Amino acid sequence: MPDSLRAAIRDVVDFPKPGIVFKDITPLLADGALFARAISLLCETCGGTRIDKVAGIDARGFIFASAVADRLGVGFVPVRKQGKLPWKTRQAAYALEYGEAVVEIHQDAVKPGETVLLVDDLLATGGTAAAAAKLLDELGAKVLGISVLIELSFLNGRAKLSPYPVHSILTY
Repeated sequence: MPDSLRAAIRDVVDFPKPGIVFKDITPLLADGALFARAISLLCETCGGTRIDKVAGIDARGFIFASAVADRLGVGFVPVRKQGKLPWKTRQAAYALEYGEAVVEIHQDAVKPGETVLLVDDLLATGGTAAAAAKLLDELGAKVLGISVLIELSFLNGRAKLSPYPVHSILTY
């Protein structure tokens, strides 16, 4: 089935800027059976370990993380871009190609000791996932792992995520 998932992902050349080949997941999302299979495969990355919450990274990570949380019967925690959460937050900055970005989480999003699976649509350079995992750690959560639909292995983002286990459904 991963081959059918792979076949549903469209390459968009020179988006959002020249030289980038964007992995467009919208055809996969539009196919109910493929979307359900992607969610099942992401759920399986827990390895049967009981988790308390699923955290998702803004914005496409929300699509997968909230569905995984629903399927597992646990809560969903948004990790958002700076300035998007309405209450008291913790922040973590991370490097971009040019400059820096910040993600935030509500300071009461997880309780100390809760086990959390961090989910995103894509792992590229690893900066956003590393910042999100750092925030969860600071709140006292136990990050079970980081699960993504797509990993762009040539960007070596996995290297920034040690010591967290990283699970990818599709690797390019």
